[in-house]
Amino acid sequence: MRKLSLKLGIIFFITLFCIETFMMFFLHASLTNSRVEEELASLQARGNSHRTILEQNFNNETLAHIVLMESDESTDVVVTNHQGEILASSQPHPEIRDMFSKIDGEIPYKGRVLQANWQEAKAIATISPIKEQQTTIGYVFMFQHTDSIHALMKRLNKHFLIVGIVSGLVTIAVIIVLSKKLAKPLIQMKEATLNMSKGDFTVDLSTNSKDELGDLANAIQLLSNDLNHLRQERKEFLSSIAHELRTPLTFIKGYTDILAKRDLIEQDRQKYLAIIIEETNRLSRLIKDLFDLAKMDENSFVIEKQCIQLHSFITSMEEKLHPAFQEKGIYFDVHCEKGLLLWADEARLEQILLNLLNNALIYCAPGETTSVTVKKNKDVISIIVKDTGKGIPAEDVPYIFERFYRVEKSRSRALGGSGLGLAIVKELVEAHGGKVKVSSEINKGTTFELLFKGVEANEDYFMHRR
Repeated sequence: MRKLSLKLGIIFFITLFCIETFMMFFLHASLTNSRVEEELASLQARGNSHRTILEQNFNNETLAHIVLMESDESTDVVVTNHQGEILASSQPHPEIRDMFSKIDGEIPYKGRVLQANWQEAKAIATISPIKEQQTTIGYVFMFQHTDSIHALMKRLNKHFLIVGIVSGLVTIAVIIVLSKKLAKPLIQMKEATLNMSKGDFTVDLSTNSKDELGDLANAIQLLSNDLNHLRQERKEFLSSIAHELRTPLTFIKGYTDILAKRDLIEQDRQKYLAIIIEETNRLSRLIKDLFDLAKMDENSFVIEKQCIQLHSFITSMEEKLHPAFQEKGIYFDVHCEKGLLLWADEARLEQILLNLLNNALIYCAPGETTSVTVKKNKDVISIIVKDTGKGIPAEDVPYIFERFYRVEKSRSRALGGSGLGLAIVKELVEAHGGKVKVSSEINKGTTFELLFKGVEANEDYFMHRR
């Protein structure tokens, strides 16, 4: 926490310090220049006021009166004639002659600033011309010592220093609070990701904020939940694989040992061989299903699409499966409109329907019905597989497409299912760019609906997973 909050604090402090320093210097310079300009304007106005009085009565009495007026003030006045000779002065200012010699050109009637450098000079100075019938007859020089300006600047600097210290302390306090507030969720996220890297996905991040940090926390929380779900699925998947592989292997090994160690009559021998062959076939189908799912996960599963005449395809499926349904006493009906075309992989489409119809064959009792209906709505081909079997409980329907999920776990061996058939169906349908829907009621049956785009649609719509 300290490292992250310290880094954030330093960054914030440097940024705000630079901004505040620039603003302080700018404000200080502006106030200083403004104050000096006010002093110069006041000094110039005072000189112009004396000049106006002298223009009305330019005599010794008026000169004495002006000198007397400035004797108690912080300013000094010097009155000269047109040639620069001093006529009256409240304080001696020998620099008058140097200033006078540097006067270049006509002095404007409103006056002029002669000395404005208050930082180095002892006094600032202005000059106002005395006119008589548009002719300059003299000058009024005004001086103000810079001690008062320096004192003013000193007080101003002191005030700025106090303001700077206070603002600096407030800035530091605000930075500490903000850095900790910003660092805390980031540190929680860092710790959460470290725990996730160690296999602990029980992350609980606060997601109340609506900013980018809240979005990041939501994303990490979602990732944690997904990883936790995947871990649980992986455990169940590995456990199910181990169970499914161990059971047929146990049968095969047990009956092989019996055949090898005992003298059996031919009838028992054939019986045990049939069991071994059945379990071997079951094991082979399971491995094939696992291999297909692995290729789908790696996106290396090939869908080789072609134009399928659905009526011929469904009729062929009926001929293959009708004996199996007939043997069990289940009614098997097929309905497909003629002329329907579908852009799909024929072998994979057959695998999809075989898995669904095999489930119907398993879960339907004699006298019940299984049907396959193919129809078209606009450019969507719908293949509906419906049975009137025992149905699926509502709480199990959302999970039936998960791998190794079984509705009746206690009877799964007796019924022969491995829990992979519907998972493969979903993967294959989605590999064709289609969707699969399911609805079911207990003791009323189950309906699977496969939705595909027709061959007339743009072929780019379909997904090619390779």
